[in-house]
Amino acid sequence: MDKDSSKGPVEQVLFAGEAWFDPIEAGLRGRIRGFIEELVEQELEAALGRGRYERAGGVVGHRHGHRRRQLTGSFGPVELAVPRARLRAEDGSTQEWRSAVLPRYARRTRQLEALIAGAYLAGTNTRRVQRALAALFRGAVGKDVVSRAWRKVKVDWDAWGRRDLGGEDIVRLILDGTVVRVRLDRKATSISLLVVLGVRRDGQKVLLAIRAMGGESEAAWRAVLDDLVARGLRTPEFLIIDGAAGLEKALAALWPAVPAQRCTVHKHRNPLAHAPERLHAEISADYTDMIYAETAKEIEARRKAFLRKWRLKCRAVADSLEEAGEALFAFTRLPSSQWKSARTTNAIERLHEEFKRRIKTQTVLPSAETAAMLFWALLASGQISMRKVDGWQTLGQPPAKSSIDLAA
Repeated sequence: MDKDSSKGPVEQVLFAGEAWFDPIEAGLRGRIRGFIEELVEQELEAALGRGRYERAGGVVGHRHGHRRRQLTGSFGPVELAVPRARLRAEDGSTQEWRSAVLPRYARRTRQLEALIAGAYLAGTNTRRVQRALAALFRGAVGKDVVSRAWRKVKVDWDAWGRRDLGGEDIVRLILDGTVVRVRLDRKATSISLLVVLGVRRDGQKVLLAIRAMGGESEAAWRAVLDDLVARGLRTPEFLIIDGAAGLEKALAALWPAVPAQRCTVHKHRNPLAHAPERLHAEISADYTDMIYAETAKEIEARRKAFLRKWRLKCRAVADSLEEAGEALFAFTRLPSSQWKSARTTNAIERLHEEFKRRIKTQTVLPSAETAAMLFWALLASGQISMRKVDGWQTLGQPPAKSSIDLAA
């Protein structure tokens, strides 16, 4: 039972021996060891006010040997001889000198911890990260090391979730949810990640909130929105949503006067669900011509034509379009340069797709909080970046008071 079964005989001997010895790597690690020891030595000399073997008045402390320390960084593992000393306090007592360059109990550099967390974020699990890095760092990275490095990310996650939003000049919100599988009470369970993106007045998208909830009910969304308001978020000028009933109710209760755009891509699926498959191509063509018309007047005319045609051909399709009401055309209240970015929740949908691509090797995430934290960390680490919205130059213009005429 003492044998490590995670390593087969081939893995243990592969890349070992004379043929795989690299003098460059060996020499580099030797120089790095000397460089780190010199950094610590200079720090101690500054604390003592004198160099090694020097004699000077006003002694503030004395050396007392070295201790061996193991340090692993992006350069690999090295063993260091770290000097020890005791410093004299004002009351005449002495205390052990502590290095700021090499903190007490530090076994890994911050760069290595960032590398480990980055490998985890790239879409692999703890054990696979450990296996991938074990050879590079000569076994110095174990599964527990990967877990500890990931836990350090949680400190930043907690601070991000409490940050003040009063200084954010947010003019637009994009809200949507996605479903992920997590382990809850030792069972695989589906939960909803509720995501809120903000668009600053300069056009830059920024993640404002991500919360793991049991579903997309009005109460769940209201909890997310109330937290944003409590942290100083000001009332936005425009909203883009996926059409979920719970979200619509929560927004109507909180910001009833703010225009909300229902995602045209999500809505496109509803008329198709009310018609036989042989009519799907024709419905899609008519719907696309209407939504992507160049002016508000053209959109208005094509909407009326759509309703007249489909009331006769398939009444349920026309009723489905009418159900969306003005919310489907709220984007026409904005300057036309913004229409492309204001019609849909695609900005969040792309994040959902990238997030799920990263976690597809982990069919079930360890917990609900881990799922939300992982989504945030992909953006915070720069592994997923967000560009400015199209038409950002006109974001300073407030929405018009009305959109198109819905009288059919």
